[in-house]
Amino acid sequence: MEMTLPTPLLLSLLACSLLLSLIALVMAVVSAKRQKRLLNQYRVLLANGSPQDIESLLFGQATTLEQLTTHLAQLDRQVAAHGEQARHHIQKVGMLRFNAFPDTGSDQSFSVALLDADGNGLVLTSLYGRTETRTYAKPIQAGKSAYPLSDEEIAALDQAQAK
Repeated sequence: MEMTLPTPLLLSLLACSLLLSLIALVMAVVSAKRQKRLLNQYRVLLANGSPQDIESLLFGQATTLEQLTTHLAQLDRQVAAHGEQARHHIQKVGMLRFNAFPDTGSDQSFSVALLDADGNGLVLTSLYGRTETRTYAKPIQAGKSAYPLSDEEIAALDQAQAK
C-alpha cells in the first residue's frame, strides 16, 4: 500500500524543506565567519611565540603589567625630582639698558636680573664709560639683596619678578 500525497502538499513540504535548508546554510556561513574571526584573534594573541594555554598567556600579561607599573612609578619619581631641580634653574630674567654717564653716547650700560622660581639669583650690572667698563654682581635671596641696589638694578629685578 503506497501512499501518495497530493501535489500541493508535496510542493509545500518541498518549499519548507528548501527554506529550512537555506536558513541552515546562512547559519553555517555566519558560524564559519565567526569562527574565522576568533581564529584570527587567537593567532594575533599568540603571535609573539609558540602556542600556549590561556593561563600562561594571562600570567605573562600580568607580569608585563606589573613591570610597566613599576617602571611608571620610577618615571613619576624622576619627573618629580626634575621638577624640584628645575625650581633652582634660571626662570625669570629682567634686563634694562641705560646710559650711565652723560659724556658717553647711547645706552651701553645694562643691568640684568637672573632669578630662579624662588626669587634667588643675581643682578649683574655693567657700567660702560669712555675709558673703562666696570661690572658688578650682587646676590639676590628671596627677591632681596644684602647690598644696596641702584635704580636700574631695582628696575631689572622688578622686571624679572613680574614674570
